[in-house]
Amino acid sequence: MSLPGNNSLGFVGFGEAGFHIARGLIEAGVPEIVAFDIHRDTPGRGETIRSRAAEAGVRMASLPAELASAADLILSVVTADQALIAATQIGPSLTEQHTYADLNSISPVAKRAIAEAVGDRGASFVEVAIMAPVPPYGHRVPMLVGGENASAFIDRLSPFGVRAEAIGGPIGAAAATKMCRSIMVKGIEALITECMLGASFYGADERVLASLSESFPGIDWPKLADYMIGRVVVHGERRAREMEEVADTLRAAGVEPMMTEAVVRRMDWSVETGLRKHFAGEAPGGYREVVEAVRGGGLAGG
Repeated sequence: MSLPGNNSLGFVGFGEAGFHIARGLIEAGVPEIVAFDIHRDTPGRGETIRSRAAEAGVRMASLPAELASAADLILSVVTADQALIAATQIGPSLTEQHTYADLNSISPVAKRAIAEAVGDRGASFVEVAIMAPVPPYGHRVPMLVGGENASAFIDRLSPFGVRAEAIGGPIGAAAATKMCRSIMVKGIEALITECMLGASFYGADERVLASLSESFPGIDWPKLADYMIGRVVVHGERRAREMEEVADTLRAAGVEPMMTEAVVRRMDWSVETGLRKHFAGEAPGGYREVVEAVRGGGLAGG
């Protein structure tokens, strides 16, 4: 089976992930990419979106229908809580000539709901799970792809350097892999943030990190703390919403999401304290800068 089309790609959502993937695809030879983002004209945020589109060589569409008319393969890269909404908005403009690929970090149930919404318009659906942070990989970030059109999706994009693996099983299998991985990754981010906030208060942070390095050799714990706490600062909102999807995934499996719900709280905390704004949306220089901002910079405490 092959996907229809002429390598015209579309993106629903053009935040950080969309920007880095699209830029890489353009550099790899994709002739045209068109993107639609509901925040294109939002003050402040819209300026960043338009600037990134210009940098990547991506044309911005003003309406979902315009995107659907310009591209037959559409990749959805929005926030988790907007994934179904985005599919519903563009749904009426889709036809049997379209393939809709959802790359968002959402539950298997949500993936199936999007597949149904897209399928009602005759379009094909592909679920994609992004298995690592998009930067620095860009469009070469490892992906798992599910659905009956998975192999065709990979065949179409692999000539441009996309690294994707087709997996069997029903829609939701790729999402379940991503969701369960996130329990560990985002869980460690939340734990190390909380650990360093507490340890720093007592002047014990260096000794704690040294002890962890002895217990878990091969891991550079100070470097990991700097990196992971920085991810919480910059991406706390997105991570909180993703972990809500993880909680739904666990409940569907009959597992009470005790730890996952705690991670949601810590990620939401990072937003409520204003850390992202404090660091102007950029990653802090290290965990000590975050500790100083929380304890001495007028932000709410941990």
